[in-house]
Amino acid sequence: MEDRTTEQSSRYDHLESMSTRELLRAINTEDRTVPAAVARAIPQIEKLVDGIVERVSRGGRVFYIGAGTSGRLGVVDASEIPPTYGVRDVFIGLMAGGDRAIRDAVEGAEDSLTGGWEDMLPFSPGPDDVLVGIAASGTTPYVIGAIETARSQGLLTGCITCNENSPVAAVAEIPIVVVVGPEFVTGSTRMKAGTAQKLVLNMISTSSMIRLGHVRGSKMVDMQLTNHKLVDRGTRMIMEETGIEDYDYARSLLLQHGSVREAVASLQSKTYMA
Repeated sequence: MEDRTTEQSSRYDHLESMSTRELLRAINTEDRTVPAAVARAIPQIEKLVDGIVERVSRGGRVFYIGAGTSGRLGVVDASEIPPTYGVRDVFIGLMAGGDRAIRDAVEGAEDSLTGGWEDMLPFSPGPDDVLVGIAASGTTPYVIGAIETARSQGLLTGCITCNENSPVAAVAEIPIVVVVGPEFVTGSTRMKAGTAQKLVLNMISTSSMIRLGHVRGSKMVDMQLTNHKLVDRGTRMIMEETGIEDYDYARSLLLQHGSVREAVASLQSKTYMA
């Protein structure tokens, strides 16, 4: 592979001599380039989302795998799906070194070509599933090996990487390549590369959940009612959707039925029956 963009020297130097304001402005200048890089990858993101929707519609799941920052971003995105959309065990985040590695680096875990697929095996992956490998460098053996095996087993495979002509892009069926250029701190891919990966993951999971029917209008009608803020949000959603003006009544309906969708459906059913 040619010289990796993610490892190229920063466009800035003598960072230790900069003032706090200069540092912040320079970081912000670099960060502003990320959305444009993501936009160029939309055609590939679209292909992956359409593939996810097709497979999840028939009972499949989406596995995110990665190491380090990339793995943590996948775990975070997957963990947000149940409370946001009320869907469990559809998006599954795995990372080299397991849950312990979310907080502490696990030495050598990402260097195993077989480790990624071995971590997937307890979930009995099959042809209706999707594997999305996340690797800023595009060279992580844990991710590359898992994609190769998954593809041979009939899974749809995609990847998110920030280097062109990378090994991970070569093995994935749908490579998403977001080239954000050298990092502000040379090689620190938790910065622009991590931001790009986070944006792409947001787009993948959010678009998939919308396409699969978990959003109505612009509202998260299947969100879990896990705290007072979300109960209040759901109550106001019911009021807006149905025209109910009594907050306490709307809240009681929400708590009775467990979701905005079911509460609204119950009211619509009563109206129809009347």
